[in-house]
Amino acid sequence: MIPILLLVTATFRPPAPTVGDLITIDFQQAVTLDRSPQYEIVSQRGSRVVIRTFEPLPFTISGRVGDVLFRNMVVPVHSVLKPRDNLAPAPLRPPLAERYPKVPFVILGIAAFLAIVSWAAVVVLERRAAAARAPKPAIPPAERFRAAVIASRRWSELADALREYLAATTELGKDLTTTEVLGRTSSSTISEILRQGDLEKFSPWGARPGDFAAAANRALDLLPKEEEEEVAA
Repeated sequence: MIPILLLVTATFRPPAPTVGDLITIDFQQAVTLDRSPQYEIVSQRGSRVVIRTFEPLPFTISGRVGDVLFRNMVVPVHSVLKPRDNLAPAPLRPPLAERYPKVPFVILGIAAFLAIVSWAAVVVLERRAAAARAPKPAIPPAERFRAAVIASRRWSELADALREYLAATTELGKDLTTTEVLGRTSSSTISEILRQGDLEKFSPWGARPGDFAAAANRALDLLPKEEEEEVAA
């Protein structure tokens, strides 16, 4: 026969539990607690049990400690409400407005600006590359000759321009020597310009005295009349 004790000692933690608190009860021996709708058994191990309740009233527990049954052990539970609390909800305060972060927008703005600059640079460079790849229209020999004669300031420059023009418009190629060129033409203007150019390039005394401007004008007279009129226009 199992004796029934009217008094079983145990310690409670916390000493003044409230609604919903985990209440730890330590007995002197291994304990087995009875189930009850008044409380919930959270854990039960050895001489320790953990329970809780959601009723703001003291309740009783019963069970067995070792080979001894116990009943009506009172567990104090306190309400979290103040005395004579009318249960009216506390007034709600409007939430504090938080400043929207500006850093992400600054970063996005910088990234967008860099992207725009990069794309613009790519477009500009591609257009320049396309313009460089595009074939340039060929300048007619007469226009090149006229521009070179006007830009010439020395006999050698004038002679080079004349050789370029003759090579482009006649059979007098640039590989021919001055003597060979003059052997195939009777033009006094060509003879004077080529000889003066050779003297300026190769003679230690330089070119002979002569009217360079008049020779340049006579060189332009070598242009066919129709080409000279087109260049002048």
